[in-house]
Amino acid sequence: MSLIFDTHAHYDDPAFDADRDALLAAMPEQGVGLILDPGCDLASSRAAVALAERFPHVYAAVGWHPENCAPFVPEDIDALRELAKHPKVVAIGEIGLDYHWAENPSAAFQQDVLRRQLALAAELDLPVVLHDRDAHADCFAIVCEFPGLRGVFHCYSGSVELARELWKRGWYVGFDGPLTYKNARKAVAVASEAPLDRILIETDAPYLAPAPLRGTRNDSRALVHVAAKLAALRGMTAEEIVARTAENGRRLFGVAQRL
Repeated sequence: MSLIFDTHAHYDDPAFDADRDALLAAMPEQGVGLILDPGCDLASSRAAVALAERFPHVYAAVGWHPENCAPFVPEDIDALRELAKHPKVVAIGEIGLDYHWAENPSAAFQQDVLRRQLALAAELDLPVVLHDRDAHADCFAIVCEFPGLRGVFHCYSGSVELARELWKRGWYVGFDGPLTYKNARKAVAVASEAPLDRILIETDAPYLAPAPLRGTRNDSRALVHVAAKLAALRGMTAEEIVARTAENGRRLFGVAQRL
């Protein structure tokens, strides 16, 4: 039986302080074989790398999240470059643009930080984990400035038309708990059409718990609900979705371990 690859989970988050070690240690016997923990700033990137060092099935991405990037200075790229030398760092992320919250850094500043991190990913030949909230056109335009890069639009919330352009360029889209929500028309449309070799499943733990668990702390075990929803949309079994998305995640992030 295939094991889940949760390609986006923030286990360095304080929400897991009480039981992080026990929870992560038990994941393989509970159906979760691989986890990618993306950083949101330098401190959380270092914490993600530390978790990856301690748990064989955990990998890390390093980067500045757009909501957290106000303290960013250009020299931080050197710190990310050093962190990315770790053998269990497999991506630059979570990076991107977020225009949703008025208190976020300015769009111009976010775009500068994003371009610098995309340039680093290109330099290191690493994929990226991209956050795009209410910034679809700008995110797409900026990633197109780096045509050699590949990655995943995490918790994809854009249109089918934009997704088609991403798939043409070799990008992946990630589906999270919101796919299971009653109002998930756009995500359902994208999931119904997505090429099977361009989809990933994610939790964004501790956030975005799927419909049966909505309002609770999310963790990787809940991805069975996202897999079941995808399976229903595609006329497949949940086991087939788990196997296919795990294969996709291993390919994108260069994780050779078989599940």
